[in-house]
Amino acid sequence: RPEQTEIPTDDEVVVCIQRVLEELERSESVVVLLAVESGSRAWGFPSTDSDYDVRFIYVRPPEWYLSIDLESRRDVIERPLQASIDLSGWDIRKALKLFRKSNPPLLEWLQCSIVYRERFSLAIRLRRLLPAFYSPKASFFHYLHMAQGNIRGYLRGDIVWRKKYFYVLRPLLAMRWIDQGLGPVPIEFHKLVEATVPDPTLRRAIDDLVSDKRAGAELDRGPRIPAISDFIEREMASLEQTVSDRPTAAPPAEALNDLFRGTLDEVWHK
Repeated sequence: RPEQTEIPTDDEVVVCIQRVLEELERSESVVVLLAVESGSRAWGFPSTDSDYDVRFIYVRPPEWYLSIDLESRRDVIERPLQASIDLSGWDIRKALKLFRKSNPPLLEWLQCSIVYRERFSLAIRLRRLLPAFYSPKASFFHYLHMAQGNIRGYLRGDIVWRKKYFYVLRPLLAMRWIDQGLGPVPIEFHKLVEATVPDPTLRRAIDDLVSDKRAGAELDRGPRIPAISDFIEREMASLEQTVSDRPTAAPPAEALNDLFRGTLDEVWHK
């Protein structure tokens, strides 16, 4: 009988993620301020073989930022997929610049309930600043471009990449969420569905797709799902006719400059 491979439990993987983050801090001479889940586990429908998509914000020592070649230095840390853990993070300056632009993935990280690490006060202070920097228009256009790209690449014709339905449904429902004035878009998919999908036929089709995903079904190429595909086509046709206003200018950066300097002091001088 072939030897069976033990499948690690979620708790074991979380311990592994903590160890990987600690190793990264040592090897890169950084401090990880926030690390969260960002993929299907955070969305609420992981399958048995889903990766752990860990996203994080880190800070380097002050002297790294006091450098004449700062703008040419890399502001992202990535690690190859290993033991089902996909690791990618942003330097604090990059994160704050994107926060100023109301970057939706970053806003989702700040609201995520699956937190692998949160140290010092950066995340708390960003959440407090969120009402001043959240831009519905900027977020709306981000999700619109995300939906357009995934439709072009995966959902044309009668045979589609069924897993990619999620990558179009999430941004389309996020735009509905924004239109309803509900604030920054949550990362959990079920919250979007509950708030923005009143049509029972579409709701059942989405629920069935989520159930298939959780059960580990192969959501690769297959026949289009009429209820979902028809909704996507109607929604995109409506958006392309009505969307015209561009995002307004980002708010002043001084509050984020203060947060950047304060974080350096908090992490390295205290």
